[in-house]
Amino acid sequence: MDINTILFDLDGTLIDTAPDLAYALNTLLEEAGLETKPFEKIKPLVAFGGKALIKFGFNYDEEHPEFSMRHQELLEIYTNNIDLNSKPFEGVIPLIKILKDRQINWGIVTNKPEYLTQLLLQKLNINVDVVVCGDTLEFSKPHPAPLLYACAQFSVDPKRCIFVGDDKNDMLAGRNAGIKTVAVTYGYGNVEQNWNYDYKINHIQELLELI
Repeated sequence: MDINTILFDLDGTLIDTAPDLAYALNTLLEEAGLETKPFEKIKPLVAFGGKALIKFGFNYDEEHPEFSMRHQELLEIYTNNIDLNSKPFEGVIPLIKILKDRQINWGIVTNKPEYLTQLLLQKLNINVDVVVCGDTLEFSKPHPAPLLYACAQFSVDPKRCIFVGDDKNDMLAGRNAGIKTVAVTYGYGNVEQNWNYDYKINHIQELLELI
């Protein structure tokens, strides 16, 4: 493929953030006098954000009078512990170095809020040229706008870009933007054929075989 730009999802693709999100939820549950939840049941919900964790942990819907308060409390705990156990997946840091050495653009497109994204990247000492977050634009994934915006920042044709993610919405966003998609099997989503991805990899460094 004639690729000069790789865009990545963040949580579950570049960084393993599930341990700290699980810690935040279970800390909040403990403070509320409730039973904690198993990590393996929290992990698949990470892609859907903090609100999904509150729904699962407290069995609240968004109309519940305590929902907004609990969500803010969760975010506060998470913010204060954002790099407690979170770390890049195996092979990510060497891959980034290779991309830089080959002068291949790389960026992040995530639905995570900007303040949390930038804090996490800062704490983990990851420097990236283009970051598009869930609140950067009016629309977030699976809408194509964030991916197209990222391509525009690099001044690249979407056809020369690939998008790597671990969730069905990542694949939808890529397809909607006319960008080739790569699904990773090590993330938080259970990759299925109906995601309509272009490629599937089991380890991040397998990307090098595609470019």
